[in-house]
Amino acid sequence: MSCPDCFRGGVSKSHPTGSEVTIHGVKTYVARPEAGVTPKGIIVFITDAFGWDFVNNRVLCDHYAKGGFLVYCPDFMNGRAMSPAVLPVFDTLLEKSSWFTTIFVKPFAFLLALYYVIPWILTCSPAKTEAGVIKYFKALRTSPPPSSVQTQDLKIGAAGFCWGGKHTIELAKDDPTHRVTRHSSQTLSSVPEPLIDAAFVAHPTYIKVPDDIDSIKIPISWSVGEEDMQMKGPDIQKMKAILESKKDAEHDIQIIPGAKHGFAIRTHPEDKEEMAAAKRAEEQAVSWFSRCFS
Repeated sequence: MSCPDCFRGGVSKSHPTGSEVTIHGVKTYVARPEAGVTPKGIIVFITDAFGWDFVNNRVLCDHYAKGGFLVYCPDFMNGRAMSPAVLPVFDTLLEKSSWFTTIFVKPFAFLLALYYVIPWILTCSPAKTEAGVIKYFKALRTSPPPSSVQTQDLKIGAAGFCWGGKHTIELAKDDPTHRVTRHSSQTLSSVPEPLIDAAFVAHPTYIKVPDDIDSIKIPISWSVGEEDMQMKGPDIQKMKAILESKKDAEHDIQIIPGAKHGFAIRTHPEDKEEMAAAKRAEEQAVSWFSRCFS
């Protein structure tokens, strides 16, 4: 399940520079590398609860694109993403406060939180959205790639945050029933292949330890805060031990000191420690995909 930290945080003061298009029938924010740079591959950015049009998600897509990638951020929630209006509501609920706020303000904030969260949980659970995610990735694999991308041996990665982390880990399990034969322009092989070549997750939700971790087969990089409310210390250590014992999946694990759930995407711009932790996760993802796509 989602935790309260899934719905709290700050809003970026930067401005997205990408464009909105429809790709394989899904509204998608597209961030491109600088002019003249041939993308190393495609990263599909699977967002947190706040969806494809949340400014923080778009700005981070732009940052990834500067690393030399074509970045797609699809609307996998079909227009039902969580409203950013809930962010200050959860900040109010979770912050230490005076007795007046606790008695008179927080009850109202709690009811307001339920107003936003319950409809989102009912319509956007991973079980209800997984089919759309799989369909999108299958379409990427079986279609001619964009003209700007090197076609042969096209690399596709998934980067998932909070809610999107669950979907990314499902993709990283490489379910044999999801494998497809690439479009002929992507490869000379006719053998069915996994939907992604590499995965990155930051503070994923809905994760079952050890079951989900045991099933991972695709190279994965994992960034998690030391003080994550969703995946607590013992589970972090179990996850780390399982991935380190695997011989069939390359991995990279970063445990960020002092960071809380959501640190990679929903930072408060005025908080230098939060911004530093988010930057560390960003650099981890860009480095990982550069390595896996080389």
